[in-house]
Amino acid sequence: MNTVTLFRPVGIKELLLIKELQMNAFPPRLSWQPIFYPVLNQPYAEQIAREWNTKDEFSGFAGFVTAFEIPVDYFNSFEVKTVGGEIHQELWVPSEELEVFNGKIVNGIRVVSAFYGPGYRTDEQVTAVLRQFSIH
Repeated sequence: MNTVTLFRPVGIKELLLIKELQMNAFPPRLSWQPIFYPVLNQPYAEQIAREWNTKDEFSGFAGFVTAFEIPVDYFNSFEVKTVGGEIHQELWVPSEELEVFNGKIVNGIRVVSAFYGPGYRTDEQVTAVLRQFSIH
């Protein structure tokens, strides 16, 4: 099966919810989040995690980049949105379609990088998740 790798920057709360879902799915969107938007490349995901999540109290002043694969044919059912510069490409998945999207994830979700802001306080649950991916 041909797959495409996508990335999603997340904060502490979302990372722990992903862990509760056995690293196989993303949690449902909150009522004020009409879209789930994975991004198409790691540099863009890292930019969000580093420049936004690390400054955001709701994110726990930390940003983690997750990576996962979906089948190419499913990926092609979405229009790629460019929301800034050339690297700022995303898929916009309506929140009501997230369950189907999660069902298309191949080989689970992994953490590929982590960023911490000055307000971050060590969280043992986060440390345990990162340890399984050799991330500090």
